[in-house]
Amino acid sequence: MNELLGLTLIELTERLRARQVSPVELMDAVLARVDETHHDLNAVVAMRDRDALRRDAKAAMERIARGEARPLEGVPLGVKDLEDVAGLVTSQGSLPFRDRVAAHDSTQVARLRAAGAIVVGKTNAPEFGYTAITKNLVYGVTHSPWNLKHTPGGSSGGSAAAMAANVLPLVTASDGGGSIRIPASFTGTFGLKTSYGRVPRGPFEHWDYGSTSVYGPLTKTVEDAALVLDQTAGPSPCDPSSLPHPGLSYLQSARQAPPKLRIGFSPDLGYAVVQSDVAAAVEDGVRVFETLGHRVERIRGGPPQLGREWGMLGAFELAAHLHPLLPEHESKFGRGFLWGVKMGWQMTPEVWGTAAAQRAQLNSWCAELFERVDVLVTPTVPYDPPPAGGPFPEETEGRKQILAGVAAFTIPFNLSWHPAATVRVGVSRNKLPMGLQIVGPRHRDDLVLQVARAFERERPWHPHWPTIW
Repeated sequence: MNELLGLTLIELTERLRARQVSPVELMDAVLARVDETHHDLNAVVAMRDRDALRRDAKAAMERIARGEARPLEGVPLGVKDLEDVAGLVTSQGSLPFRDRVAAHDSTQVARLRAAGAIVVGKTNAPEFGYTAITKNLVYGVTHSPWNLKHTPGGSSGGSAAAMAANVLPLVTASDGGGSIRIPASFTGTFGLKTSYGRVPRGPFEHWDYGSTSVYGPLTKTVEDAALVLDQTAGPSPCDPSSLPHPGLSYLQSARQAPPKLRIGFSPDLGYAVVQSDVAAAVEDGVRVFETLGHRVERIRGGPPQLGREWGMLGAFELAAHLHPLLPEHESKFGRGFLWGVKMGWQMTPEVWGTAAAQRAQLNSWCAELFERVDVLVTPTVPYDPPPAGGPFPEETEGRKQILAGVAAFTIPFNLSWHPAATVRVGVSRNKLPMGLQIVGPRHRDDLVLQVARAFERERPWHPHWPTIW
């Protein structure tokens, strides 16, 4: 593997600007690494023309030479295959969409390109991002570079595997119920589910009623994520939920030590079934904050369990989107995915009203919590990554798992719109990464990054990556 691919995004951009390495050399290294790892990982599943990529890299090299380098000039970018890139297929991991070529970039991709990034191709995702295991009927199964028998998670599993295996220095990711944080936790990378609206989404053909999904960075380090967020945050007329620009640099903010904080710690949110070594690692990780002088308070109880309601909202929205293709094209969809979509037909005013009431209870719980504490710390995922092709475990160490157990800690903060990040907290008995989740008050993505960076300084995980397996 070329040593350039082991660098952080910050280090790489500095070398490119200093002309210590050329974008052409970097692009060749990325293409070689894609070829080297594809059979095992299946992370990058569609590519642009290689001659065009080298021409783009040469143009970036010339801009750098003229002193016109942009923040991400010449950095190869992988885009999750649920997000549009003009001229490339957005298959959504679904056979009926395998030939649908996007006419426009998503707002996020357009902003990353404007910052100098070069789109290489698409990273794999489960069908319409419906599950935390990355496999589909279009491109097949993606494997974790930590252990090929296991999944890198989902739905941003291809992006996470490519990042952890040093295939791509920059990727996109999205999170509607844990789809950044779960794969980041499973692969030992850093992932930030931004506040709802922080990074504009779309443009889309359908209005988003479910209002849980966000774009956010998935990177090697916290500072890398802050650099990416600096390029992508800010309002867009294509996204009516997009937030105003925060008026700060996330990178500069992340480099500042946070003030002394009140940190809430919940080992289970009152209901999660957590693997014992994950629980122990997170307990140990919490002590890092105490050694830094922060006050830690153990949180008793938790919000209502909303796994079923979250699933119904997503199923109802997908059913509305895919209804014109059903039942004629049912045989082209994955069986598990189709079963989930058909749950959408169970939506009634009563179910909708119950979900709305419980979501309001969740909001009240969060409002009270963040009056008492500045941030909340939990495990990110309660157990080791499942097998690459599934299934999810029904039990953990003899205890029955709850519904949507893999997302027990992540779903609440999609529904509540709070920013939440995951940092690597260690490796399990099975030598697989484990994550610690940091949740901040709504719109305080800067504080979450500061706290995550403080933890990373004390427990650095870079450059320990699974480059050979």
